[in-house]
Amino acid sequence: MTPRVNRRTKIVATVGPASESDDMIAKLITAGVNVFRLNFSHGTAAHHATVARRIRKQANIAGQYVGILADLQGPKIRISTFRNDSVELANGDRFRLDLDLDEGEGDIRGVGLDYPELCNSVSRGDILLLDDGRIRLRVDDVETTAVDCTVQVGGKLGSRKGINRLGGGLAAPALTTKDLTDIDSLAEVSPDFVAVSFVSSAGDIHQTRELLQQHQLQPAIIAKIERAEVVADDDTLNGILTASAGVMVARGDLGVEVGDAQLIGIQKELIARSRRMDRVVITATQMMESMISNSMPTRAEVFDVANAVLDGTDAVMLSAETAVGKYPVEVVTAMADAALGAERQAVARTSRYRLDTHFESAQEAIAMSAIYAANHYSNVRGIACLTESGTTPLLMSRLSSGLPIFALSKSSSTLQKLCLCRGVVPLFFDATAFDQDSVESRAIEFLLDGGYLQKNDSILLTKGEVMGQAGSTNIMKILPVR
Repeated sequence: MTPRVNRRTKIVATVGPASESDDMIAKLITAGVNVFRLNFSHGTAAHHATVARRIRKQANIAGQYVGILADLQGPKIRISTFRNDSVELANGDRFRLDLDLDEGEGDIRGVGLDYPELCNSVSRGDILLLDDGRIRLRVDDVETTAVDCTVQVGGKLGSRKGINRLGGGLAAPALTTKDLTDIDSLAEVSPDFVAVSFVSSAGDIHQTRELLQQHQLQPAIIAKIERAEVVADDDTLNGILTASAGVMVARGDLGVEVGDAQLIGIQKELIARSRRMDRVVITATQMMESMISNSMPTRAEVFDVANAVLDGTDAVMLSAETAVGKYPVEVVTAMADAALGAERQAVARTSRYRLDTHFESAQEAIAMSAIYAANHYSNVRGIACLTESGTTPLLMSRLSSGLPIFALSKSSSTLQKLCLCRGVVPLFFDATAFDQDSVESRAIEFLLDGGYLQKNDSILLTKGEVMGQAGSTNIMKILPVR
């Protein structure tokens, strides 16, 4: 490892009441946050814009690139409200989901809905999962405006809790009216990434991109994988991956629909497939949930983070842990430590991936060759990648390595998007300010002065013959640091 770089896996932290102040944002950046998530399920557009400005300010003070991810709410299918805010359901109770029940009219016998299509989407014998699976209902009868059920697993059911069907299939458009309004407000946030919830097809990604472009926004679009039917269909999943910049393994709703026993295999496959298709991947939901109220993680949570790292995830994400938890700085530190522990294992630092692959471009050939050479030449301490679009460092990051990839670019938008890529260190460097004969020595000098290299190291450098032109990378050199 180089003196200033010791963790490859990126950390995404959700901003909320516990973490939205200038002081706390600064502390979280110092602790290791690479990307901040703005959850549009909560808060106003104006508030998100204010928080985004704080993040940019504190990142600038820290002298590093920190990404902003705007996470759209999407079509969460929910029950309506109860007279007394909640009811206690017992196993064997009859319970009715009734479109004709108004807000505030729910009771022990039934509750209203905000999803008119439910009666057309379920059949007798289906299992409905409420409140992230804590309540389990069996469908007994389906009427025009109501669904009669028997409680299989009871408990306390509060107002506005979500509904899933075991096996998936409760489909609603990925972009709701609220999402469309939120997209209209994103110019004030200027996010680097936009996450689309409950994606069902590549069309959802294309629609989002078109809407963003209408506002002159070009963030990387992250598809949240939450529907059982998506992971069950290879063509649909591959289409979503092709259309997006990456995916989030959103284990909450996905786990409810497929069952926790199936979720671990799906997570591993999503990570592997994303890397094969040159897409970034975020592993999310309940990674260190006990730290909402405890100052230390459980051993199982440390193992959960470590396993995702060993599988090759680009980033691990914290939700309520940093948004409303008591220990936001401590949980980021704990997650960083868990990632580092996993990265010390040999399997996380070596790769045989693509050794038998035919490359499609000189750019890809250089990227893959650079990682292979760096992994097998012991004196190399990192890879310096002069880049315009960010494609070459992204391709490099798809292979496992113990070495940092220094993405050197004059494009701030490119560098911001690289905040999610595993092992990539985004750094501002304008190669076009130097002539061809001196740019290499200037790049080494820049990294040496920044504390990223030491004397007598070697650095592997990639660049294009034509500086400042996207897609032109065709040169690889191993250079001494003097």
